[in-house]
Formats: sequence, structure tokens, C-alpha cells
Amino acid sequence: MTTLPPLPMTRPKLTALARQKLPCSPTTIPRSQLIKEKDDIDHYLEVNFKGLSKEEVAAYRNSYMKNICVDMLRDGYHKSFTELFALMEQWDALREVARVRSLFWLQKPLEEQPDKLDYFYHYLTRAEAAERREHFEDVYNNLYALACYFNNSEDKWVRNHFYERCFKIAQQIKIDGGKKEAEAHAHMGLLHEEDGQLLEAAEHYEAFHQLTQGRIWKDETGHFLNLLACKSLLRTYRLLSDKMLENKEYKQAIKILIKASEITKEGSDKEMQGEASYYLGLAYLAVGEHETALRALNTYSQISADLDDDLSLGRAYEAIAKVLQSQGETTEAIKYLEKVVNIARNRFQSLDIVRASTLLGDIYNEKGYYNKASEYFQQAFDTTVGIMNTPLMDETKVHYGIAKAHQMMLTVNNYVESADLTSLNYLLSWKERRDDIEPDPVVGEFRGCTVEHVSRNSEHLEELRGFPNDQKNET
Repeated sequence: MTTLPPLPMTRPKLTALARQKLPCSPTTIPRSQLIKEKDDIDHYLEVNFKGLSKEEVAAYRNSYMKNICVDMLRDGYHKSFTELFALMEQWDALREVARVRSLFWLQKPLEEQPDKLDYFYHYLTRAEAAERREHFEDVYNNLYALACYFNNSEDKWVRNHFYERCFKIAQQIKIDGGKKEAEAHAHMGLLHEEDGQLLEAAEHYEAFHQLTQGRIWKDETGHFLNLLACKSLLRTYRLLSDKMLENKEYKQAIKILIKASEITKEGSDKEMQGEASYYLGLAYLAVGEHETALRALNTYSQISADLDDDLSLGRAYEAIAKVLQSQGETTEAIKYLEKVVNIARNRFQSLDIVRASTLLGDIYNEKGYYNKASEYFQQAFDTTVGIMNTPLMDETKVHYGIAKAHQMMLTVNNYVESADLTSLNYLLSWKERRDDIEPDPVVGEFRGCTVEHVSRNSEHLEELRGFPNDQKNET
């Protein structure tokens, strides 16, 4: 929640006492105590304030919320009262719905939160006064202050209410060249994006981008609004493209990502341009346009290397490896995945190690090189054990178990095919132990070397020569 400075409000003594004693108090006061306090109040008023009017006595006895509303009406802020009253009704309705669903219904009623009532009174009345004078920029600033104050998970709907009001007021501000209107479009885009209304969000972000083109406007944190518009559009377009790819709307997804890539060039932000190239490359990979995908991903890897961003470079290499694997260039894909593992290990990125090692294990397992597959699956499994990630641990354990079974199958097959007494003894011994079966170090001159040695050498030769296109078994 955005922290705002304390409100410059001075309360008379009675109002201060009412804030402490009546329902706006954070603690629940028993009825007997309230009756006793009422008697004390009457005695206090009779002794010390014999000249008080009935209105002043009522103000002392009423709840803080009621006093706020009465003050608004007494001072002529009827629009502020109407808006506050509508918000209080909506607040109670939402609490009731949440109570029925047993979700966050413990949030206190608005009348028990005097600080929020103070902010409502202070900024709503100031906004109404500015609107009477047609000082729309002041109206916007006061409403935006309320939106910032209620920018938290519990009160987000209140924030959205004032975002919408800011948007309507911003249309009437003509003296700032459209800056407030641009900011209002950004807020509305965020509102729709959080609600999952991506098309509506994109429309507002596009208007935000159009209004900030060629401008050097900055927000309160010093960031250029045009750069923020480009980032917001890239994020929204990416989310839209993901949905389009899920629905197999490939042309539309690529079209919108190309548009995003063009927009990011305006921001002169290399990291943002690299991300746009990355998502575009993945989209081309999804439709099978491998060469185009490689060009986009190579652009991303080059930008990542120029920025010395190892994490992004690892992500680029992993995507390039997937493209190469789809093209059947398995040897090149393995080289890129090994680079990913090295980068991840140097940067202590355990999840990246698990993902790349699993991909390497899948490649070797698919090609029938089960020794190598087992090695990488074990690496993935050991990493998940180190980070205590149970779901990933279970998944990699299954991969590792399958590879070990394949590896064991090769050794058993070789012993069976040998059909000599020594091999049969090894098999019988293994059946009794049911642990890892080890190849016989010296079975006879007809083998010339151990099964494991032959397997290891054959794999090494194949890695040097490159994988064949068709699947090869180690048997």
C-alpha cells in the first residue's frame, strides 16, 4: 500500500474523545461498559460543558463514521457524501459475500477504521471543491491520492473505483498536453490486466503508448512514461500471444509479437528488445518455422551476451537447443544444453540445472545411449535432493529409474547372449541380490573387453561423429 503523509487535520476535543470511545475503537467494548461510559459522558457534559448544544452532544455520542457524514453534509459536500455512502454500502456487501464464502470476512467494517474515513473525508471534499472551480488537475490529484492509499490486496476494488474516476476526469484536463490522460490510460490498463481482460488492457496501453510518443514525461519515481508504456505493451502482448498459441491461433500470435518487437525498439532498452525476440522465437518454434525461430533466438542470445546477462543467455541457449533438436541436429543441441548446465552451475541456478540435465537425459535416452542418459538424470535428481523440491524430486527420480533400468537391461542382454557359465553365474548372483548388476571385468577372449567399456567407447565415438538421424540402440 502506498504510504501517504499524515493528514493535516485538527480535531476538537470532543471528536478526539469520540474516536477513542465509540465504535471506531479497534477493540470491542461490552454493552455494560458502554452504558457506564454513557453515564460518565452525561455527567462530564453536565459539569464541564453546560452550554453545549444538542448537535454538539450528538456529535460526541455518534459514531465517527456518522460524524464524518454529518460534517460532509453540513459543509455542503453532497457529492462526497453520496460517493462515500455508496462505497460504504458496497464495502458491507462485499464483506457479507466474503463472510458467506468464508474468505477474508474478518476484515473490519469501514466504520471501525477511522484512518480510512479521514482520508475519504479529506480528499473527497477537496476533489469536490476543486471540481466546482473547474480545476480538474487538482480533482485528479486528490482522487489519485485516494487510489494510491487503497492500493493493497484487501481494498483493491476501492483503488479501481478511483482509477476509473481519474480516467473520466483526465479527459477534461487540457493544460498538460495529455500527460494525466496518458497516466490514466496506464492505470486503466493495469486494472483490466489484473482482471484478465487482456484485450481491454491492450487498448488502454496502446493509447498510453501513443500519448507518450516523442515525450520526455516521467512518473513520480523518475521513469520515462514512454518506456513504461512499451514494457506494459510487451507484457500484455506476450500474455495475449500465449492464449493465442494455446488456441492454435499461430498467425495472430506471431503478428502481435512482431508488433511488440517493433514497439520495444522505440524504448532503446536492449533487455526489453531481447525479451521480445525470445518470445517471438518461441512462437516461430511452435509453428515449426525453425530457421526464423533460430534468427530471433540468436538475436536474444547476442543481446544477452552484450549485456553480460548469464541467466538470459542460459534461457536463450535452452530455447536454441529445442529448435536444433526439432531439426534433428542433436549434437549441436547437446552442446547448447551443456552450456546451459555450466552457466546454471556457475550462477547457482538449481532449477535451470535440473531442467537442462533432464533435457539432456531425454535426448540420450531417446537415442538409446542409456549410460549417458542415466548420468544426466542422476545429476538432475541429486540437484532436486539438494534443494528439497519434492515434486521435482519425484519426477526426476522416475526419469532416473527408467534410465537405470534401460542401462541394466543392456548388461543383462549381453550376459544372456554370451551364454557361458561365468555369465550365467553373474545373472544368478544378481537375481539373488537384486541390486545394480555389474558387467564381468573379464569374461573371455571372445569379448575382448567389458561390456561397459564397449558401451562407453561406442558412445564417445558417436558423440564425436554426431548422432545419426534414426534411433540407435546400444545392444
